[in-house]
Amino acid sequence: MTTLTTLTAESIPGYRAGTWTVDHAHTEIGFSVRHLAISKVKGVFDSFDVVVHAAENPHDSRVEVTIDMASINTKNADRDNHLRTNDFFAIEQYPTMTFVSTGLRVEDDALLLDGELTLRGVTKPITITGEFGGIITDPYGNVKAAASGTTVINRTDFGVSWNAALETGGFLLSDEVTITIDAQFALQEPTAA
Repeated sequence: MTTLTTLTAESIPGYRAGTWTVDHAHTEIGFSVRHLAISKVKGVFDSFDVVVHAAENPHDSRVEVTIDMASINTKNADRDNHLRTNDFFAIEQYPTMTFVSTGLRVEDDALLLDGELTLRGVTKPITITGEFGGIITDPYGNVKAAASGTTVINRTDFGVSWNAALETGGFLLSDEVTITIDAQFALQEPTAA
């Protein structure tokens, strides 16, 4: 992990402006939600696209994420099918979830990516707390970068409000959902100096 105290091209070893595309084989976008108030259900999205437009000034960089909601995978077909319905993601009407960044900053050594998340037709501002893994050239001469991040959203803010009461009190599902991303990127279009 590369610790960033400032966000300049000089402070990021190997920084390159240009377009970086996600390496699907080395990337996972997942989530977890508390279940029965005692455990967590976790899942991933199997189909997604992430593009980073790295600017000469890293503060001006932009990240765009598109997730195919039909690709949800919690290792339980019945649950996945329920999540695709109008009770949850209503994928026929809202087939994708998107994130578009609006700013990148460093606070107290934390890399913060601000942006707008759109889920089920509702757009809300969120902040992803990230870690920058670094930039390296792989054995095949490809320039790669890695980063990870986490954010917590309230699913009811996005109209995902289905739940069931428990006999013991409380509800089947928590409203808070933790979203995580562990990503590797490949430089596609270096910007000429």
